[in-house]
Amino acid sequence: MRLTRLYVEAPLAPGAEITLPEAAAGHLVRVLRLGVGDSCVLFNGDGHDYSGTVSSVSKREARVRVGAATEVRRESELRIVLLQGIARGEKMDLILQKATELGVSEVRPLESQRSEVRLDEARALKRLAHWRNVVASACGQCGRAGVPDVSPPAPLSAVLGGLPDGGTRLILDPMGDCALPTLEIDGMVVLAVGPEGGWSPLDRDQLMAAGFRGLRLGPRILRTETAGLAAIAALQALHGDLG
Repeated sequence: MRLTRLYVEAPLAPGAEITLPEAAAGHLVRVLRLGVGDSCVLFNGDGHDYSGTVSSVSKREARVRVGAATEVRRESELRIVLLQGIARGEKMDLILQKATELGVSEVRPLESQRSEVRLDEARALKRLAHWRNVVASACGQCGRAGVPDVSPPAPLSAVLGGLPDGGTRLILDPMGDCALPTLEIDGMVVLAVGPEGGWSPLDRDQLMAAGFRGLRLGPRILRTETAGLAAIAALQALHGDLG
């Protein structure tokens, strides 16, 4: 029987007893209907799964006793950093969920000239918390014990200024001069995917100045929620751990 995996944003140590966060407790008790003595698996992003046993349940909380730690090796050796133009509502959730399942290392949401979603500070904080929950939940489903980082949304110029050195930098472009079968990877891929309104000429100039090259996926124009996922899957198949 498959055990339930729950993300806990806290240190975990064998023998400890922890109180689950409210959302995790609610899912465990009300959705999964687990009770005292039932088993689960906890993870916190440190690369391990921890066996757990429900020790107490009440209307307000659930507590779990932490058992043995097991190292989990499900991270791709190909490091993919996704620069994603912010998409509306469920589209962004879909991108984050599936990119996590496909093994991305990091996601940096960005606002560009043609972005249709503009977030003030308060909305950005709420959206970031939601996005991180989406990613953690996707890790629970797909078996990853490392949780990809999701950065606070920022303008394209700020995102480009904070990129790590090195790596192969790619912008999805139907007219690009790079094709996947001939692409050489330099340890890490930074993949830039535009928003629903696409990249503007100014955006493209900034990306090219930052060392990005155009990647051509095929003859069809893909939506933002399709383009990045298709590229990530292809990159993992050719250079990562999908095979």
